Amino acid sequence: MNAKEICQKIREIYPDIGVCGIDLDAVYDVEIDRWKISLKRNQKELKTFLEPGDAELCMEGKQCLSLAIEINQLKDSIDRLPLEDLQNAY
Repeated sequence: MNAKEICQKIREIYPDIGVCGIDLDAVYDVEIDRWKISLKRNQKELKTFLEPGDAELCMEGKQCLSLAIEINQLKDSIDRLPLEDLQNAY
């Protein structure tokens, strides 16, 4: 599993990500043993970390609920928060 595959799976769940000005990125952070998912729109950016195993389960087609919930929260938050709050979020 790689970042491109994770981004592709997220776009399958949320087809408007990457199309309507929302940039998506996935990076594996070896120090904390988690995937870091970032959504960015204009200068707004939010990140979340997937728990170990969540990405794997979704990629195997077994369960994508955790991934979907995390991405949905990011997607909603990036639209609601003013730019100054997002700059201090991470």
